[in-house]
Amino acid sequence: MTDDSPRHDASRALDSTRIPAHVGIIMDGNGRWAQARGLSRSAGHRAGVENLRPVLEAAGEFGIRFLTLYAFSTENWSRPAAEVRALLLLAQSVIDRELDGLAQRGVRLRHLGRREGLEQALLRRLDAAEERTRDNDALTLNIAFNYGGRAEIVDASRLLVRDGVPAHEITEELISSRLATAGQPDLDLVIRTAGEMRLSNFMIWQAAYAEYYSTSTLWPDFGRDDLLLALQAYQSRRRRFGGLDQVS
Repeated sequence: MTDDSPRHDASRALDSTRIPAHVGIIMDGNGRWAQARGLSRSAGHRAGVENLRPVLEAAGEFGIRFLTLYAFSTENWSRPAAEVRALLLLAQSVIDRELDGLAQRGVRLRHLGRREGLEQALLRRLDAAEERTRDNDALTLNIAFNYGGRAEIVDASRLLVRDGVPAHEITEELISSRLATAGQPDLDLVIRTAGEMRLSNFMIWQAAYAEYYSTSTLWPDFGRDDLLLALQAYQSRRRRFGGLDQVS
């Protein structure tokens, strides 16, 4: 799960037939990155935002079709108010700055997470970005903002009740169809930066059979070669899905 063993050869080619269709990244370590440099936590978050573009470009280069970035969890509201405010403003600014480039590269932007609690200015930007990029198909970028895996399952269950689905007719397929990722493949690979080993309520339904990879690299320093190492580790594993000797 980790990359603490001797590092793979980053020059080794990937098997293009075994690229994970859907990769999720838990972006961790902004605060530690800033602290090590004598900077504020907000400066660390800004550095993390600056790192989004090169990682997204690398994902497209490697042939990943769906990329989900865990940007702000439902639990992050408990952080200091000033830090939360800075994160909300950063989210608005990154949409303003990056949307043209995303649209030109054929990226479809999706917001995963609850709308409640988010400011109208941010919601308007998210809605406009989704509408503008809805027909793009080079890569789908899910931004998990005000997102929690348990909350998503609760919301899906409420939709089933609203739609009048009898309890005995509820299936895994029906629950999946009410999730924010309906129509997308489940996660194949979850990457967490900064050496942490927790899932932290990230896509707990979609990650049921995902491979996990933890790197000690802090998110602002996570680049193309780090993503390549994660993909190489993924391709070195056998995926059994509860059976025997299936290879992804």
